[in-house]
Amino acid sequence: MPELPETETIARDLDAAVTGHRVVAVAVTRPDVLREASAADFAVRVTGSRITRCWRRAKLVVLDLDNGDHIVVQPRFTGALLIDAGQLPESERRYSTLALTFDDARLLHYRDIRRLGTVSLMSTVRFASYSATLGEEPLDPTLSPERLSVLLRGSRQAVKKVLMDQRVVVGIGNIYANESLWRAGIDPSREARSLSPEEGGRLHSAIVSVLTESIEARGTSFRDYRDASGGKGAFVEQLAVYGRGGLPCPRCGAKLVATHAVDGRSTVFCARCQG
Repeated sequence: MPELPETETIARDLDAAVTGHRVVAVAVTRPDVLREASAADFAVRVTGSRITRCWRRAKLVVLDLDNGDHIVVQPRFTGALLIDAGQLPESERRYSTLALTFDDARLLHYRDIRRLGTVSLMSTVRFASYSATLGEEPLDPTLSPERLSVLLRGSRQAVKKVLMDQRVVVGIGNIYANESLWRAGIDPSREARSLSPEEGGRLHSAIVSVLTESIEARGTSFRDYRDASGGKGAFVEQLAVYGRGGLPCPRCGAKLVATHAVDGRSTVFCARCQG
């Protein structure tokens, strides 16, 4: 599932490519991906509007429209927002669930092979209400090391599970939780409340560095994630632990442990470095 670096990359690409352009036509071929609007309502409300901003909130890509509506895309596992100037491969167009045609004849497809992602159309009031249910942004200066420590102290759950709880901190999924905890030298299974302020500070620094470096590498691609031009992210080459169970720890050389015991998801860590 695309996490913060991947959705941030997509949002930045779209902001540079389509902000300021008007939607002249809407085609919905798979209405089951839509939320909070029917296919007909979506087409009526979006057609004729102009994109004023593309940005990210949590793991969502948000397209602001000049009529006050917001197209809110949650890509999940196989979703992608792809700009089509006539060169998009037919293999990608085949899985297009909806397409916006702009005033310069380019299209923006929401491609989703398994159709597990969603596209919602929300008013400003509705989006504000929805956004308020989400946690704090890890790259926002308001989430200081001290603030992160406060959030962690309030939970008896494993620290990895807390990091992935979108009601607490948004945008961090399995990949970057594993990587951040390894960088910070913290056992993923430890109770969040057991971390000292010093450990909370290390974890905060690790989260910021991992996410920032992944954004610079345009995210992590294993199978399905693509940026708005159809390109892959390169951060997979920098992963220290995720997907590397059984291999040597890059820091100490001990064998990395892979388990599903922490939260039912694949957790990879170094028992020596993170003990």
